[in-house]
Amino acid sequence: MTLRLAFMGTPDFSVPALAELLAAGHDVVAVYTQPPRKAGRGMAQTPSPVHAFAQSHGIDVRTPLSLKKTDPQQAFAALDLDCAVVAAYGLILPQAILDAPRLGCLNIHASLLPRWRGAAPIQRAIMAGDTQTGVTIMQMDAGLDTGDMLLVERVEIGPTDTAAELHDRLSLIGGGLMVRALAALERGSLEATAQPAQGVTYAHKIDKAEARIDWSLSASALDCHIRGLSPFPGAWCEIVKDGKPTRVKVLRATPVSGSGGAGTALDDRLTIACGTDALQLVQVQRAGKGVQQTDEFLRGFSVPAGTKLV
Repeated sequence: MTLRLAFMGTPDFSVPALAELLAAGHDVVAVYTQPPRKAGRGMAQTPSPVHAFAQSHGIDVRTPLSLKKTDPQQAFAALDLDCAVVAAYGLILPQAILDAPRLGCLNIHASLLPRWRGAAPIQRAIMAGDTQTGVTIMQMDAGLDTGDMLLVERVEIGPTDTAAELHDRLSLIGGGLMVRALAALERGSLEATAQPAQGVTYAHKIDKAEARIDWSLSASALDCHIRGLSPFPGAWCEIVKDGKPTRVKVLRATPVSGSGGAGTALDDRLTIACGTDALQLVQVQRAGKGVQQTDEFLRGFSVPAGTKLV
């Protein structure tokens, strides 16, 4: 059955869900997204990925700075919606917005709630060493990702998965799961389950300051840290040569056997000692340069055994 919907989302993660809703034949009458931001070398005003996709499909796009005032709330209510679908929108929805659609507001959240409520569930799951995550379709309420769960799909986190790779898988799953949820919701066959009180964790927004690599940690912990921050903002360290530090992002690494002073190169192939074991750096990026595999990087920037990384 066709539903009259608004879609509320902003980044790349949200685009497959909007595409799935359109492909399923739903009537998406408006898209709400964050306003254009300055981006690129020219710092031109750039629309969000959802904004650009919606415009290319002729959908009305709205970019309010807030939904807390009466005017945007009345404009939203005037859409006479069956439901609003939310996926990484970036604005808090006041109760007046949550109550306006006939079937309420449904959210696509990239974790197995109540674990990793909040802004960065994909990164935090990998950084914590979780072996499983998923997507939860949730009936939104006034809390931070506290609403009843409607549908859940579990996903294994592979030992080499980066945040980017997991992001793309969960994004595609979320769109299909939302289409299923809407169909069941309209039929009245969707069972809501309250989130358990136990197991609540919060996925706080990634702070760039925490991206620096602490070589005193174990190789396995640093592997999770690096993959969870790859490619953005990217875990980083400084390679010190001749007393001069060079900042380098580490985008992929492999835990290996080895021991030595934490942060010391054990060979000339970027095998770096950690607090426990060592990391073989696989993919790195110097400031202002492109991403390089180890062999390519070392052809232009040698790192002899004994070099310190801090």
